[in-house]
Amino acid sequence: MTSTTAVSRKILIIDDDEKLNRLLTDYLSKMGFTVLTATLPSTGMEKLEEETPDLVILDVMLPEMDGFEVCRNIRQSSSVPVVMLTARGEVMDRVVGLEIGADDYLPKPFEPRELVARIHAILRRIQTKSKSGIKTIGALCIDYHKYEVRVDDKLVHLTLNEFECLSLLVKNKGKVLNRDQIIEELRGIEWDAFNRSVDITMSRLRQKLGDDPKNPRFIKTIWGTGYLFIGGENEA
Repeated sequence: MTSTTAVSRKILIIDDDEKLNRLLTDYLSKMGFTVLTATLPSTGMEKLEEETPDLVILDVMLPEMDGFEVCRNIRQSSSVPVVMLTARGEVMDRVVGLEIGADDYLPKPFEPRELVARIHAILRRIQTKSKSGIKTIGALCIDYHKYEVRVDDKLVHLTLNEFECLSLLVKNKGKVLNRDQIIEELRGIEWDAFNRSVDITMSRLRQKLGDDPKNPRFIKTIWGTGYLFIGGENEA
């Protein structure tokens, strides 16, 4: 049965394994997705620009450049969700993936059903947030319809994980959230409780917001406890 949440959603696969691409294209098509594939990063980047997919599935081991470098290039111009595929599934690969802006990762070999479940989880979060409206706190403006964030009226490109973390902190303005609470609230995101995934995401989020940890405008670290959104005083 075709999932209604998948109808018209476009998936771009960048993987040099042509057999896997064919298998995933067949499986995802049956789930109602439109699937595009590329075996070279250069071709994948061209299709990303031309086709504006809703999600990218990106392999780590690629010709021309590795998937980490491709992800960095994607993040220079797009906040499209990225699911990385890694043959090793090592913790360091996951940490590096988060550091460069991936939204999820899946070790090979994997069950196509698990990949589809992760895709649905990501797209559901986007769909839910798109109904929430616009919120302004001081210099920070969050547009949940467009999934956009602006600081001082300048657009900031956030990954899905970063956007979700910021939204959670804003929702709980004035309340300290520890790592366990963040993981629990955002459990749709594939966090690894045994590494520094939350800290890495917060670090990237701060950097993009132009937030100085020593003199924060938005996010304050409560050492030994967690994170606190302090935002502007003029809340719309």
